Amino acid sequence: MVGGSLLYPGLVSELLAAESERAPQPADPLAPRPPHFAPKAKRVIFLYMSGGVSHVDSWDHKPKLFADAGKTLSVDEFQGRKGDFKMFAKRPQWEFARHGQCGTEVSSLFPHMAGCVDDLCVIRSMKSDHTNHYEATLGMHTGSFTFARPSIGSWVSYGLGSENRNLPSFIVIAPKTPYAGGQVWAGDFLPGAHQGTLVVPGAEPVANIKRRVATSRLQELELGAMGKMNRHHLAPRAEDPLLSARIKSFETAFGMQMELPDAFDLSRESDATLRLYGLERGSTKGFAWQCLVARRLAERGVRFIELIDVGSSDNWDAHGDMLTHIPLAKNVDQAVAGLLRDLKSRGMLDDTLVVWTTEFGRTPFNNSADARGREHHHWVFSSWLAGAGVKPGTVYGASDDYGINVAKNPVHVHDFHATILHLMGLDHERLTYRQTGRDYRLTDVAGEVVRAILA
Repeated sequence: MVGGSLLYPGLVSELLAAESERAPQPADPLAPRPPHFAPKAKRVIFLYMSGGVSHVDSWDHKPKLFADAGKTLSVDEFQGRKGDFKMFAKRPQWEFARHGQCGTEVSSLFPHMAGCVDDLCVIRSMKSDHTNHYEATLGMHTGSFTFARPSIGSWVSYGLGSENRNLPSFIVIAPKTPYAGGQVWAGDFLPGAHQGTLVVPGAEPVANIKRRVATSRLQELELGAMGKMNRHHLAPRAEDPLLSARIKSFETAFGMQMELPDAFDLSRESDATLRLYGLERGSTKGFAWQCLVARRLAERGVRFIELIDVGSSDNWDAHGDMLTHIPLAKNVDQAVAGLLRDLKSRGMLDDTLVVWTTEFGRTPFNNSADARGREHHHWVFSSWLAGAGVKPGTVYGASDDYGINVAKNPVHVHDFHATILHLMGLDHERLTYRQTGRDYRLTDVAGEVVRAILA
């Protein structure tokens, strides 16, 4: 992983001096780039709940759904199949209450996050284009519901570059593989340096990060020799973007070897901080560890950090029983609230955008009156934003009385992406990459910035 690190600025410069002038140097894809306009946010922490969190059991209070539980409803689609379906309204499993000075209603499923509502902008009118996990997950991350495209983190990295040359600009922390697999953090046709770097919680979050040779001097000599060979190999292939990206990845890998272990070392965090996140000292498991590491990566200049709570199984996909939401909520609730409070206490929430979302919601109805679970529902669901540039303590959009369809101010996934990019100082219509004769962008040919939620 570290062969080729000779390109790293300042590394064994004495070994490079003789050939630096005539050696071909690939363009640096991670060099900091100016935004299109003054940004509100310097970085994004993207919290992704895999499987489809039920909006009517969490962020979208529907008193009529409580009152009319068991009532027959007519819908023209069920689980992606068109037709005339008679369904039964299903009562939410958790009670709702108003919280904070703003009075936003949140269910008892998320008691800790409910205490942070004065910092949140809850969107209750999200829309997606697909009812399957794979396609909906792909769409939420790449803007494409059918074909592999660059992830939103890769687009942000491509648009702005890196603030810290020792760390990747886009890091994904996930305990297991999500739906759509590595396409969730892939760079696709963007330069390879912009794809996400996967971190797996545990004793060794990133494999091969420790130096294998006996001394740093010996490693420098090895890297010097490897760097020389890489430059000779690159000379007749200077236009090969994959080769340049691979060499750049070696450089980043060496920087990671120096700085990433410190980012994962939580031993100097106070007991009070660990309690805030609900993390036991010495533990490297659970969403609490992910959230605390995310704060430490944000402090070190990582541009886009995504946290995925679970994988493609044992997730929020509660077809059989809504009570499976309980342990999943317990895993994330205090950790997310701790992250928000920690960022705020350090003054970092002013320039950090925190995003909480899922791929779709769950049906407010089911095909039997005694069904314990809920099915996939992409017509309307809930997400929230907090931090830099977002109106705090607000609710935007609304679903209808039963939470079946958008009733006011729809926010499509493309609009969601356009707004996130806007807060990072990027115009989603100008952030393009030419591929196979076409200019591609994250928002495809759609998307509007949701200006009403901007501070």
